[in-house]
Formats: sequence, C-alpha cells, structure tokens
Amino acid sequence: MARVILGVGAGIAAYKACELLRLLTEAGHRVRVIPTADALRFVGEPTWAALSGEPVTTDVWSGVADVPHVRLGQTADLVLVAPATADVLARAAAGLAGDLLTAALLTARCPVLYAPAMHTEMWEHPATQHNVATLRERGAIVVEPATGRLTGPDSGKGRLPDPAELFALAESVLSSGTYADDSSPATFLSLAGKRVLISAGGTREEIDPVRFLGNWSTGRQGYAFARSAVSRGAGVTVVAANVELPDPAGAKIVRVVSARDMHAAMLQEAPAADVIVMTAAVADFRPVTRADQKIKKDGTGALPPPIELAENPDIVVALSARRREHGPASQVIVSFAAETDPDLEAARAKLARKGSDYQVMNLVGGGKAFGTADNEAVILATDGTVTPVPLRSKDALASVVWDLVTDRLA
Repeated sequence: MARVILGVGAGIAAYKACELLRLLTEAGHRVRVIPTADALRFVGEPTWAALSGEPVTTDVWSGVADVPHVRLGQTADLVLVAPATADVLARAAAGLAGDLLTAALLTARCPVLYAPAMHTEMWEHPATQHNVATLRERGAIVVEPATGRLTGPDSGKGRLPDPAELFALAESVLSSGTYADDSSPATFLSLAGKRVLISAGGTREEIDPVRFLGNWSTGRQGYAFARSAVSRGAGVTVVAANVELPDPAGAKIVRVVSARDMHAAMLQEAPAADVIVMTAAVADFRPVTRADQKIKKDGTGALPPPIELAENPDIVVALSARRREHGPASQVIVSFAAETDPDLEAARAKLARKGSDYQVMNLVGGGKAFGTADNEAVILATDGTVTPVPLRSKDALASVVWDLVTDRLA
C-alpha cells in the first residue's frame, strides 16, 4: 500500500479527480487529498473526506501538533496533482509555501506528478511553459494535457487526461524500479529529457469500403510502453493504428490506418526521437487495388476474382536505414516480432536484417498477447545477449525493455 497525496487545484476538472481518488483507494493505496482553498468551490471537503477516509484541510494551521506541512510530504510515496492549474504550477515553480499543498510539494522527496488542466491560452502562455520547464528540470513529471472539450463551448489542448489513464500512470510511477530511495527527485527519471517514438496497434489494408485485411492487435503493449516512458520523464509520441483505448496520459497521439500511413508518420517523427519502439502489428501485404464499391455476391455462386497482393514497406528497415544515413547514431531502435512458433536463430537473423538494436520476440495466437493484459517475450540484443521475460503484465515487460534501453543510452 502506497501513501499518496492527491493535490487538487481550483479548476472545473476537479470533479474528475473524484474518480481518480476512487481508483487509487480501490487499488489499496492510502490517499490524503489536499485541495487548494478555491478548489473547495468546485468539490467540497465532505466529498473528499468520504471518498478517501482521511481528513481534508487546505491550510497549515490544522493539526499543528503533527506538523502536517512537513510530515505529509516527507512520508509520501507519490504526490499527484490533478488538476494542476496554471496557478498551482506557478506557485510550485516559485517555491511558495502559502498553503498545505505547496508546503507538501516542497518537502516531498518522492516522485511528483502534475496533470495540468486549463484553457489552451493559459497552457500556451510563456509564463506557464516556463514554469513547466522549471518543474521538469527539478525532476517532476509534468504530463502534457489532453486535447478536447474545455469549459463552456471551447475546445483545445488543456483538458485533464482520462482519470483511468492518470491512475495507470500513477501505478507505473509507483511500481517502476527506476525510483530509488534517494534525496534528489531528479535521479528518479531515467528518460528525462529524452524523446520517445512508439508505434502501437494494428494496421488495416482496405479491400473495399467495408472490408480490410488486418490483425488482432489492440495497442495495449504500445500504450504500456508510452505510460512507462512518461513515468520516467520522457516526451512521448505514439503513432497509433486503429487503437480504441483511452489515450495514455501525457503522450502525443498521431492516428493512422494503413501500413503506408504508419511508414510515413514514423519516418516523419523519427528525426526528433532518441528512442524508437516499434510494437505495432504491421500488415506485410496490401491489396494491389481497392474496389470503389462493396464487393457483392452475384447470386450464381461464382467467386470474385482473387485479391492480388503487394508487399508493404518494412518500417523498421526504413528507420534503421534513415539512422545510418542521417543519424543520430545514438538513436536506439527496438523492434517487435510476433511469432506463433518461436525460433531463436531465426529471430537473430531477423534482428540483423532489420537493423534494430533490440528485438522483442513474443508469442502470439491461441489467446496469447493480442488483447490480453499480459505478455511473455525474449529480448535479443545486437551484442548477443538474450533476456527472457516470463509471463507478466505488459507494463512490466515495457519496464524491462526500458531498463535495457536506458543502460544503452548511458
């Protein structure tokens, strides 16, 4: 059971923090809610107290004998501020301690995670961006806000990420082996300052307006990599093919459909990436032609003409070639190989052919991997090392891979 401080800023998104609190407490964590005084205008103290089972105060004068403005931060395993308003970010960056929340932020030596929520103009203001950069430099995780409907008729970037995804991110932070007992929060973030590019999901190749060639990939493994990378301080972009999951908190999502769409998007995003992880299940072939109208039976029992196929470009090979030609040479590429009949020697040959630095060979089919919460794999590296990963959660598999990658980056 972890000790979590849930800070709540004065924004309309405070009502979503009630769901986040419920998820945290149902997972067995002890959660102390510390709202700002104005946050209680949106959600009252009785609600927070009833949901958390803990006292709720906003000032440093309640329970002085227990010295809460120091003890709460000192004893926390995680501080999660959601919503983190522009005002909270500014006061935290300035090191102010005028209320219980900002005092707890100053005394915390655990991971601190901010989930900003505000209008687009406030998020994009240079003052806010400066404050975010300052907090990140000090070792805090400040996730990118989501894009969508804001207060009133407005839409844009500044929406609080989905509470379930914030909960998953908090769990990733709490369970990550990168967080050691250290006096400096900055040492917790093994991917701080790095840009990560991840592919996820399964591509679709259209036959006609209603049919396609596809696969069973749901994108869960790729999104697990995204959450884990965000929890380690990375800036994350996900090229997602036909994924129907909630967006991972803090990640930029680029949506594509086909293998050629993904090929173009990955090559466009690759130059800025320090690490590329190719988890997507990409179609090897596509129909040469796409029918403009639905292909129908003619009532005679005659079959339609056979579908002629053409080979799709190999995205990992293209990314490796781009790295050789244009750099950076330090860029790390991780490929995935979904196999129904694993062959280690064949996997080594594929690793050499693809040109990636690591290849994650995972078993699929028969209810394995696709659409499940867990995965098992063997990770092959270009230096010849082999790392077996027994069946475990997809988040845990991602953590193993990130440990290998961060060692290589170091």
